[in-house]
Formats: sequence, structure tokens, C-alpha cells
Amino acid sequence: MSTVERLIESTRELLWERGYTGTSPKAIQQRAGAGQGSMYHHFAGKPDLALAAIQRTAGEMRAKAEAQFSAPGTAVDRIAAYLHRERDVLKGCPMGRLTQDPDVMADPALRAPVDETFAWLRARLAELMAEGRERGELDAALDPQATAATVVATLQGGYVLARAAGSVQPFDQAITGVLGLLAAHVPTAHE
Repeated sequence: MSTVERLIESTRELLWERGYTGTSPKAIQQRAGAGQGSMYHHFAGKPDLALAAIQRTAGEMRAKAEAQFSAPGTAVDRIAAYLHRERDVLKGCPMGRLTQDPDVMADPALRAPVDETFAWLRARLAELMAEGRERGELDAALDPQATAATVVATLQGGYVLARAAGSVQPFDQAITGVLGLLAAHVPTAHE
């Protein structure tokens, strides 16, 4: 792994673990095994490196989600696969955790990829639900945009509840609950 890659990966890990404020240039350099000169040769400073790390995390999250969203199956099957995929629940969502960081939210450049990722996720889920309605997999009364926002809010809230409890149980319960609400919009065979 190149020095640039080590710096970006180390920053990603530290942002997830400690947040922006708790991630010092020295901690990044130590974790990456890179000197100060190397860091500042490749990046203008901590904000520049943090932006590269956040953009990489956003890209990976989208790619992982899209793998489930574009797989075969009904819209509900694909959404369920996304919600049930393996996650480090007690660490929280790497993007969701950034919303709790005042320094990230105060910086338009750092906030943008976070906002764009959640906007993409809501839009992509809404597309899947609209597709499900068109195929007759979901009833016409379902509002794809509102339901997509509910799914994302439940997922993020599930992380918060799990971290507060120190247990994945509240996360799993939230996912089961939102999938139950979605299943209520699946027409039965005799309809």
C-alpha cells in the first residue's frame, strides 16, 4: 500500500473511531507509518486528507449498497438484503457518525459527501420501491420517497440505539420492524 493509501485508510479508521476533532495529524501519521513531510507532500492539511477519506468511505458504502440493490429478486428482497448485510453495528455507521461531529457539519466541503451519500441512499431506495410498485410487488398506496426516508432513518436510529445499549439487539429489532412495515405493503396473492 502506498503512503497516500496508508494515509487515507488511517484517516478513515480514525474518523470512524474518534471523529474529526479526535483525529490529529500526528495520530494519522503514526497509524499510517508516515512522516509529517509525507503527509503534507500529498495533502494540504488535515481537512484535505479528511475529505479524501470521507469521499472514499462514501464511495465504498454506495458500492456495497448498490451490490444488494442491483441483485436479482423483488424490491423488498433487495432492500432486506441491504438491511441484513454484515455490519459492525456497535461501531456505528461511518457516515452517520460524521453527522454527530460539529467540525464536519460546520465545514461545507466535509459535510457535502455525507449529505450526498444519504441523499443517494434515499433516492436509490425510493427507486427500488417505485420499481416494486410498478411490478406489483408493492401496493400503489406506498409512498416511495417517504418510505425510503423512513428506512434510512430507522437504519441510522438502529445504530444509535445499539450503541447506547451496547448490544446489537435494538438494531436488529429496528430492522425487523421496518421490514415488517414494508411487508405490510406487499399485496397478497388474492388481491
